[in-house]
Amino acid sequence: MTHIERVDLNLLAPLAALLEERHVSRAAEVAGMSQPAMSRALQRLRDTLGDELLVRTAGGYRLTPRAERVQRQLHGVLPRLEGLFAPEEFDPAEATEVFRVAGTDYSQVFAPAVFQRVFRKSPRSTLHFRAWHDAIYDDLDRGVVDLVFHARSQPVTALHTENLFDDRFLCVLSTDHPLADRPEITLDEYLDATHVIVGTTGERQTAIERRLENLGVRRRAGLTVPYHSLAELSVHGTGLILTLPARLLAQHRQDPGVRITQAPEEIRPLHYQMSWHPRLDGDLGQRWLRDTIRAVTAEVPEPEPTPAA
Repeated sequence: MTHIERVDLNLLAPLAALLEERHVSRAAEVAGMSQPAMSRALQRLRDTLGDELLVRTAGGYRLTPRAERVQRQLHGVLPRLEGLFAPEEFDPAEATEVFRVAGTDYSQVFAPAVFQRVFRKSPRSTLHFRAWHDAIYDDLDRGVVDLVFHARSQPVTALHTENLFDDRFLCVLSTDHPLADRPEITLDEYLDATHVIVGTTGERQTAIERRLENLGVRRRAGLTVPYHSLAELSVHGTGLILTLPARLLAQHRQDPGVRITQAPEEIRPLHYQMSWHPRLDGDLGQRWLRDTIRAVTAEVPEPEPTPAA
C-alpha cells in the first residue's frame, strides 16, 4: 500500500481516457470534464507517475513507453475495480451460498418447509442445520453459524433479533394421570407434580423455567431429555407432566395414550425468534434467507384454539 496511499484514485478515469484518446480535448469529452480540468489532471498524473505520459509530435500526441505499459495494466485493472465497486446482485437460482443455521428440534414446526423452499429457489446452495448447544451464541459471534432459531426470553443485545411467531404451552399427561381429566391445571397443581423437562440449555426448558423463577417458584424435574420428540414418548403410564408448545403437538398424530390440557395461565406464550450477527445484516444471500424464513413462518397455521383430548 506504500504507493497507492499517495495516489488520488479519482485520476484513474482521466488517465484511462487520456491514454485511449491521446488528446486532451477528446479525453475531456469522454470523461465528462472540461478541457482545463483534464489538463490539470494530466499534469497531476505526470507528477504522480514521474513520466510525461503524452508527448506532442508533428503527428499529434504519442504515448511514452511507461504510458503504454500503464495502459496495458489498466485494461486488466479497471474492469476488476468496476466489479469491486458495482452494486451487488443476488440471483438465488445461480447462487452457491453456504447457509449455516441452528436450533432445537422445535424447529420441525417450520424448518422442513424452509429447507424445501430454499432448494426450490436456490438448488445450488448448501444449508447446514446444526444442533443447539449452550455456547450457540458464541458460535454466532465467531461466525461458525449465521442464524439461530430460539425462544429466548431475554434478547442478546449484540445480535439482531426478530420475532417470527408466538406459541402457547400445553400439558401432556398419561391418560391415567390424576389430572388427566382437567381442562386446565392450576399453578399449585402444576408445581406439586413431577415433570419431564426438555433441556434445551443447561438441562433447563428456559422459556418455562425463567417464567417460574420470575414468580419465585420452581418445578421438580423427574426426567430431563434433550429432544421434544423424545419427551412426548416418555409420559405413558407415568405421573409425569410434559409441557410443550401447541404448534409442536399439532405436528404429531393424536395419541390415545395421553391427554392434552391447558398449561397454567401463569406460563405465558413463548416468542419464537431468529437472531443473526450485525455483520450479516446487509449480506444479500443472508437477507434472502431471512426473507424466505419470514415467508414460510407467516404461513405456519395457528394452533387449535383448544387442546384435543
